[in-house]
Amino acid sequence: MRNYSIEEVKEATLSYFLGDAMACDVWMSKYALQDKEGNFKELTPEDTHKRLAREFARIEQKYPNPISEEEIFSYFDHFKYIIPQGSPMEGIGNDYRLQSLSNCFVIESPADSYGGILRTDQEQAQLMKRRGGVGFDISNIRPKGMQTNNAAKTTDGIGIFMERFSNTTREVAQNGRRGALMLVCSISHPEIETFITIKNDRTKVTGANLSLKLSNEFMTAVKNGTTYTQKWPEKNPIVFKEIDAKKLWNLIITNAWANAEPGVLFWDTALKNTPSDIYKEFGFESISTNPCSEIILSAYDACRLITMNVFSYVINPYTNAAYFDYDLFAKHVIIAQRLMDDLVDLELEQIEKILKKIKNDPENNETKRVEIELWHKIKISTINGRRTGLGPTAIGDTMAALNIKYGSDKSITEIEKIYKNLAINACRSSVTMAEERGAFPIYSYELEKDHEFLNRIVKSDEKLYDDYKKHGRRNIADTTTAPTGSMSTLTQTSSGIEPVFMLEYRRRKKIMNDNDIKPDFIDQNGDKWQEYIIYHHGLKKWMEITRETDITKSPYFGATAKEIDYMKTTEIQAAAQKWISHSISKTVNLKENVTKETVSDLYMKAWELGCKGFTVYREGSRSGVLIKKEDEFKTNHAPKRPKVLDADYYVATAKGVKFAVVVGTWPGTNRPYEVFAFENPPMDKNTKGKTIKVKKGLYKFVNGEFEIPDLNLEMTRVEERTLTLSASMLLRHGAPLHYVNHVITKIDENVTSFSSALRRTLSRYMDEETLDEKCPECGGSMVQEESCRRCSQCAFSKCG
Repeated sequence: MRNYSIEEVKEATLSYFLGDAMACDVWMSKYALQDKEGNFKELTPEDTHKRLAREFARIEQKYPNPISEEEIFSYFDHFKYIIPQGSPMEGIGNDYRLQSLSNCFVIESPADSYGGILRTDQEQAQLMKRRGGVGFDISNIRPKGMQTNNAAKTTDGIGIFMERFSNTTREVAQNGRRGALMLVCSISHPEIETFITIKNDRTKVTGANLSLKLSNEFMTAVKNGTTYTQKWPEKNPIVFKEIDAKKLWNLIITNAWANAEPGVLFWDTALKNTPSDIYKEFGFESISTNPCSEIILSAYDACRLITMNVFSYVINPYTNAAYFDYDLFAKHVIIAQRLMDDLVDLELEQIEKILKKIKNDPENNETKRVEIELWHKIKISTINGRRTGLGPTAIGDTMAALNIKYGSDKSITEIEKIYKNLAINACRSSVTMAEERGAFPIYSYELEKDHEFLNRIVKSDEKLYDDYKKHGRRNIADTTTAPTGSMSTLTQTSSGIEPVFMLEYRRRKKIMNDNDIKPDFIDQNGDKWQEYIIYHHGLKKWMEITRETDITKSPYFGATAKEIDYMKTTEIQAAAQKWISHSISKTVNLKENVTKETVSDLYMKAWELGCKGFTVYREGSRSGVLIKKEDEFKTNHAPKRPKVLDADYYVATAKGVKFAVVVGTWPGTNRPYEVFAFENPPMDKNTKGKTIKVKKGLYKFVNGEFEIPDLNLEMTRVEERTLTLSASMLLRHGAPLHYVNHVITKIDENVTSFSSALRRTLSRYMDEETLDEKCPECGGSMVQEESCRRCSQCAFSKCG
């Protein structure tokens, strides 16, 4: 297999994606086959799909009526129909890297001892190094202050161990390795307030997502305004604590509003409607979710993900003749579920390779014992359950292509219809495979026959029900809706079940050695950038098909993540959940000014409608700064004003008026300390880093170019003086620059040319991180999609 240069791969892949640089970057950085030295072994995604098709076809040959390699490739080609997601795409047929093909795992809750906690810590690290996300429940750990039989005498509670698990995740995630963690805790735990509020300190538990298990008993107490009794441990409790349910609920809502965490899991609903829980006596009792909450799992079980690009089933998109081809969709769902089952076999092969590798490692058997036992447990669960995770992506684009506004009543009906078809045909495929390949080993009709969720599916079709009673099912649970951030970049569609996040994005491209291009932005390093607008792919398709350029006429307008009705998007999640055997990764994006009461109403609505989990993200909530306690207020004293400062001098033109803006920076830094501005600049060129003497408002340039008189009295009007004094005071006290600019706008509600010049100049000193969360890869702005954050400008994405 030949090596390809980076230049060759980039050129070919850009052509493959029709010039989409982000899609090119995602594939090259995440999924293109590379050897251990980083040499590319695949030229374009076509090579990836051939690699995957070859391996799936090999498994198909083990069973009756095998699908050919050529046919499988046709489903994968150009990410059009069926897409192995994440770990499968990277790991299948990859002889250069030994990793699991499972996207997510759940491990046993840590026992309430140091031995148990350390064992869990090692298990999560072992799984993460094989590219798996991990989740587990920490409710077993005793609350703070309880007695222990060790030198400490009393326990420090759950917080310190949450930090331990989080730090391990961050450690494993270094140097390109993957680490993703979900910690869950029961509302019944007496120290649940620690769990709810721990992330108010932004330095705490930075490597984990958090979700609360909420019981029907607690939710009913909240609704009725009564008390709730916390019990620890939940089985055979020895600690009882009666609390005001509404008060604790308000704390949950406050943190969801302010911090976007913790998410909530309506646990009784989840257990009742997850079919694998029928087999809890065989070890399949659900105990946690994975990091993005789309897969509810039992201890030492895992799930693999394949997604379907539902946009491809819209015929005549964006026209009056548009319709969804349910016949073709049904045919492909049956095939996709068959490939999902093949993926279980591929994973079992990987587990054997992992176990063989561990066996041959030089460490002694005692050192390797936990890792070996871990993979043996996962192997047993994989064999006994053959769990799969088939789900859709591009729901938002599909609605628009059908000329249906996402969030409308019609969209709720149509989305549920898509999910119903997915569920029935995935089940039909699983039943057919049970006949051809055998049911999962612990299958029992007697245990399943009265399950409400399963009956909703199997009894929707008489033949399906008859076949199911006769042959059983091949897979213990089969469907989900996962985050598809990277996959949606490759499919060039909206993500998962979500609406389109934004119709257009601002991107920046560095200007390299071209003096003829006028820069739109110059950063603090003097680098020049050109800004341009990128339209959402679906919107561009709509423009091409309709030959319309007014986006207000598009089916996307008013239906983006921040525009849709919050209650309607909750109803969409609930309608889909009726047909999904696992869960749904979805985030309700809220405007910054949304009230806590609205958040409370949404959470209550989600529970009442039958959602298994729920997450919100209020705009700007993660870029703010929270104090550790509600009653704590810290003052930040400004450093004494020095007599000599470095200063930058700018000439800014705003609304046709020319201003001089002087920014004094703190010695040894590029941090603005104070700012002044005035009309009629004495010099037209910008200068940076000049030394100035400061005395009672007098700025004198030591470099000798010119001297600025008393800015406060002679050269500024009262309103302008107020702005500069206010801004300077905030700067001296260390306020973030974007807050300073926000205050300037608030003071000057008319946004005059003076304030515009002031804000634009201060913006030179802030990178994009201060405007929003910054991508650690490229510095671009992070956006919230589903339960994860992704960069709007490159391939980076994360959960947490």
